[in-house]
Amino acid sequence: MAEIESSADATHLQDHPDWVYLLQEFDAIYRMGSSGGSTIIRSHRKRVRDRLSNEVKSNPLIIKKPPVNLPVTAHLPRALDLGERGVMQGITRALRKVLGDLVWEYGYQKLPRSLVKKYAYCEVLGPNGPVKADNLIIGFVLFAPSTTYPQHNHPEIEESYISISGSWSENNSAVFSPGSLIFNTPGAKHRITTGDIDPCLLAYAWTGSRERLMGPDMNFSRK
Repeated sequence: MAEIESSADATHLQDHPDWVYLLQEFDAIYRMGSSGGSTIIRSHRKRVRDRLSNEVKSNPLIIKKPPVNLPVTAHLPRALDLGERGVMQGITRALRKVLGDLVWEYGYQKLPRSLVKKYAYCEVLGPNGPVKADNLIIGFVLFAPSTTYPQHNHPEIEESYISISGSWSENNSAVFSPGSLIFNTPGAKHRITTGDIDPCLLAYAWTGSRERLMGPDMNFSRK
């Protein structure tokens, strides 16, 4: 990191307006959305906003990496088109501006074959994102239609997902549409399924200790 900071080529967040505007949209969806009367979700929303605000104020480094696409990103144009038609159009349009700088990945050393063409995520801000931060992770998850994402959990990480486009369910408990927020307490097991017709794009935020965010231990639960 010291070598990057001392490099004449190093740039910071305020040098990249498109990233600034995208982070502003993240702040907006965590500020304006409803907590449904839940004090726990309200606290989580504030925690995400406060950490995001602190990171933005620090004017963090921007680490430009070669973009990476995976098979599921063939569904991304459709997901963005749907997002721009609905209540999440602001963050969808801001995401379009940085498409050429996104690194889509799987995050697992061993991925089920059924997910290879149906899932990927991109970190926007965090230890491994283009916007460097160690106190918060935010990004996007993309699923193809008719995807079943197996049961999994993230120890010691508090997480939320906000629907940008498409429909999905968690643990077969309800159907969630654009604008909906799902909150998972640390270690909570969850399973995701998506609708049959359109792809599903989610924004996500993870909070936890710096040590845990550096290595979130992404594993599927054993059957």
